Amino acid sequence: AHENTGLQSQLPLEEQNYGATATHVRHGPVVSVSRKGPAKRVYLIAAVLCYGNLIIFMDWFIVPGILLDIQKYFELSDGDTGLLQTVFILCYMLAAPIFGYLGDRYNRKIILGAGIFFWSGVTLGSSFISELYYWIFFLSRGLVGIGTASYSTIAPTIIADLFEEGKRTTMLSIFYIFIPVGSGLGYILAAGMTDITGDWHWAFRITPCMGGLALVLLVLLVPHRTQRRTAVHRALSISGTIRVAAEKPGVHETAKTTWCQDVVSLAKNWSFVWSSLGLTAMAFVTGALGMWVPLFLYRAQVVQGIVKPCLQESCNSSNSLIFGGITIGTGILGVIAGAEAARRLRKINNKADPLICATSMFISTLCLYIALMVAQTNILSTFIFIAFGELFLSMNWAVVTDILLYVVTPRRQSTAIALQILVSHLLGDAGSPYLIGTISNAIQAKSAPSFQWSFWSMQYSFFLCAFVGVFGGGFFLLTSFYIEEDRKEAEQ
Repeated sequence: AHENTGLQSQLPLEEQNYGATATHVRHGPVVSVSRKGPAKRVYLIAAVLCYGNLIIFMDWFIVPGILLDIQKYFELSDGDTGLLQTVFILCYMLAAPIFGYLGDRYNRKIILGAGIFFWSGVTLGSSFISELYYWIFFLSRGLVGIGTASYSTIAPTIIADLFEEGKRTTMLSIFYIFIPVGSGLGYILAAGMTDITGDWHWAFRITPCMGGLALVLLVLLVPHRTQRRTAVHRALSISGTIRVAAEKPGVHETAKTTWCQDVVSLAKNWSFVWSSLGLTAMAFVTGALGMWVPLFLYRAQVVQGIVKPCLQESCNSSNSLIFGGITIGTGILGVIAGAEAARRLRKINNKADPLICATSMFISTLCLYIALMVAQTNILSTFIFIAFGELFLSMNWAVVTDILLYVVTPRRQSTAIALQILVSHLLGDAGSPYLIGTISNAIQAKSAPSFQWSFWSMQYSFFLCAFVGVFGGGFFLLTSFYIEEDRKEAEQ
């Protein structure tokens, strides 16, 4: 029997046919989705997406976790070593807009599955590359970046569509907790597998297996089509039923705007622009720290006489293990603290989100500057201030994404996330690892080779991160000037 379509007539034309995820039926009944029945399934889908985010960032930070071994194996300078991560990020960011376009128009489950399969296979293959073909290793990291982009662009939009606004922030916070958790586990996995096997190549053979499990779970649990949720859909869901209307001639063209129109619209959204630049500063600092901190700590310990120089034998991985633990702990606490602060302060200040981001960015920058200053004399204090710097930096991840989701209309969210990824990585962590390494090389070239100068060169290079961090705080302050107006416009 055909279902009553009374509520269907209340939907605006654009809401009846939203993007590629709306049901495309010329004739026939509308689709009814009960809110009560699939509640557990919705959380299982979110859990699968969080698991995928975990292993992607584990894979992302395997290279920094064994950077000393890779640098020695391929005989790379600081500049060339930094370029290794830059290649990964460049391919990641250039692929993101493509997947953003596809995610707004085509089946998101298929795109996610293809991305997981691709990067898992390439990562596994990279573990068999010999020292004679370092350029293939560089290429493989770039290809992994392409596969990763499909996931990071689309997965947050599915979570946003699954939950109402109240739960959306909580679920996005949980999703983004797995960024620092995965990053920290990447360091630990890399260092642990190298210590156990005596061969750093084994670090690249674990995450592909985890990726295979993620692919199976994605196929089994995530529905073939994931419904876009707009303001009208949310209102209808209160009554217990969401009805997706059948497509009518001429409507689909109205909903599917061109990519260029989306970009122009987003460029006029100042909250999106300034918050994206703030995120760019965060990415710059995070990329540099994630790539170089274990090596910087090693050089500081060599200068202080705490450890012996790593010349022939397998390098000590204790710094990667400790930094990985710090990344996990501060990441979890930071994301939770940021989300909770946003939840409480929104009740008294509509500009709370960008102000939280600005404040935490300034404090993080100060902590990182102090860490650099004390590194040569007190390694324990260096660890402590790096931990606080990462803690305040992590407070912003979920909040920045939530800003995007409520200042950008639903049909442009995948494109907006893709553009934000493009800009933040192009001007942020795509260049910062290479830039820090290049500056370090230039400083070392001005003096005779020594362990003291190798430490100073890295220390002086890192001061650039403090400078960029101050700008990031300023960008978030500018976001607060436009946030209320842009949010109202997106809701309308």
